[in-house]
Amino acid sequence: MLIKVLKTYLSPYRKNVAIVMALLLIQSITNLYLPTLNADLINNGVAKGDVGYIWKIGAIMLAASALILGASVLLAYLSSKVSMAFGRDLRGGVFSAVEGFSARELNQFGAPSLITRNTNDVQQVQMVLFMGLTMMLGAPITGIGSVIMALRTNVKLSGLLLIAVPIMGVLIWSLLRRIVPLFRVMQIKIDRLNLVLREQIGGVRVIRAFVKTRFEEARFAETSEDLMQTTLGVTRTFAVMFPVLMLILNLSSVAVIWFGGKLVDSGEMPIGNLTAFLAYIMQILSSVMMAVMMSLMIPRAAASAERIQEVLDTPSSVIDSPNPKSPAGRTGILEFKDVEFRYPGAEHPVLSEISFTAHPGQVTAIVGSTGSGKSTLLNLIPRFIDVTGGAVYLDGLEVQEQSLEAIWSDIGLVPQRSFLFGGTIAENLRYGDAHATDEQLWAALEIAQATDFVKELPDLLESRVAQGGTNFSGGQRQRLSIARAIVKNPRLYI
Repeated sequence: MLIKVLKTYLSPYRKNVAIVMALLLIQSITNLYLPTLNADLINNGVAKGDVGYIWKIGAIMLAASALILGASVLLAYLSSKVSMAFGRDLRGGVFSAVEGFSARELNQFGAPSLITRNTNDVQQVQMVLFMGLTMMLGAPITGIGSVIMALRTNVKLSGLLLIAVPIMGVLIWSLLRRIVPLFRVMQIKIDRLNLVLREQIGGVRVIRAFVKTRFEEARFAETSEDLMQTTLGVTRTFAVMFPVLMLILNLSSVAVIWFGGKLVDSGEMPIGNLTAFLAYIMQILSSVMMAVMMSLMIPRAAASAERIQEVLDTPSSVIDSPNPKSPAGRTGILEFKDVEFRYPGAEHPVLSEISFTAHPGQVTAIVGSTGSGKSTLLNLIPRFIDVTGGAVYLDGLEVQEQSLEAIWSDIGLVPQRSFLFGGTIAENLRYGDAHATDEQLWAALEIAQATDFVKELPDLLESRVAQGGTNFSGGQRQRLSIARAIVKNPRLYI
């Protein structure tokens, strides 16, 4: 799934990725060349006392270092630019997918999980992309190149690689076997923590009214502790793995100096070649360390990508008509004919054989006891959910044959649970009509009987609205929601 996500959302940035790879190649090859230059400087300059040669090779090394610096700066800039743009596009893709979901898919995933997938999960994939562009692609080039250069420098000492590298490979493999399942579990537990937190913040008044503060604190602590224990399992593995890898790295360096010193003492190897070989060994093991770091990040990013792709691959149960039709005339008549609706997995339909006609200029009230399906019935009109039997007609044409956007543009919705957006009162009212004048806004407020309390506010229409309208009472939020629907001036109010 990680490859699929990267392939889909990286395609617009192929040119920049190609430049990054070219810069990585330049950086890696130049890095491989420096130890050889250093060996040449020691063997033919320092050892022979040739100051001119030292200046010559030193100048070349300085130019190579400047080239590495320039490539590194440009590489970091382009990698950041690509990864940030990738993250932006991926978040936009997930958001667009969620916007198209019906109530069924929204309930299937849950709001806390969808928020986590569009924030934390996207961030994990984005971070792996950035690290991959700056490190992972360069590690194989540096690692393989260093092995070749080490063999060219001294074949006997290269035998040490046959011991160090396989040991590190086994450690990485054992690490991945343990870490991958833990990362998947950790993401699920983050979702659970977000769910509990969202419930407690949203239901704080109910919690206090029923004196359940201690109970909810214990529930949150239990969920947080569960996540902590899973995270500790990951960190314990890291805590053991990194010191072991550093031990192998240091022992390899000691072994090179020990055996290399003997070769230098016997005259089989120049001192400059020993310093070059030591540098190549360090580059090889550094490449392995980079691979280890990426191997720790990739499993978590893969789990996140799987969760993201699940959202992207989930089709909405309410699908817009591929060939929408327009009603022959705008009659304004809404008709239900033998409508049935059954929730997925339910034994019995919540609505059955519902038939009625609502004419323009009239108020049609749906009355029933709690749980009788009033809200479900109303959700069928704007196609938030689709009927499982019968049909709903608007202007004499079945709503499933009409464009969703056309249906929504004809409807002014006042939700059962009033919701206001953060901003100002005017901005909320103009959600129905972006070009509405102040006079139209005041007229809508008058009809909704909201004029009195709005006029008491110091900034009138420009008064601030907190997220969700929490700085207004429930009744005030409801009246502002009614005014917003009136500003839209639709043909049908729900």
